[in-house]
Amino acid sequence: MDPVSNTPPRGTADIGKILSEQNFNVAIPAGIGAAVLGAVVWAVVTVATEMQLGLMAIAVGFVVGRAIRAVGHGVEPKFGYLGAACALAGCVAGNVLSDIGFYAKIRHIGFGEALGNLDMALLTKLVETFSQPMDLLFYGIAVYEGYKFSFKYRLVKPAAAAQ
Repeated sequence: MDPVSNTPPRGTADIGKILSEQNFNVAIPAGIGAAVLGAVVWAVVTVATEMQLGLMAIAVGFVVGRAIRAVGHGVEPKFGYLGAACALAGCVAGNVLSDIGFYAKIRHIGFGEALGNLDMALLTKLVETFSQPMDLLFYGIAVYEGYKFSFKYRLVKPAAAAQ
């Protein structure tokens, strides 16, 4: 397979084999695991640099999509939907973890202690304080990337036979 494209190799005619290689049940934990990893990296980078980088959304979407693609071998739309959902969850979780990290930094306490202080009222206040309209753009980028990279191949229906 060409590393840049995810079109099926030339001469591949066995759609049944391609469909039988799909494994959605394994793709789910791979997507969730990649989203968690992406969220942690997002938070660490954001708190360390004290700025939110759009590159992190691209990275989360890419990592999630590639993880799903690597283990799921999916060609059906549900793999893309899974990638989009996991990428979005990873970005939102990354933002929430960043918010908690900034709270800990401002209060001069450890991250664990900040988590211990966390209740719904504080979480709501943190999200309101640190959220920006630009977050929606980052989420959109991640959703697109998570969807796009989740497929092993993109199957297209053959053109109707000429009559």
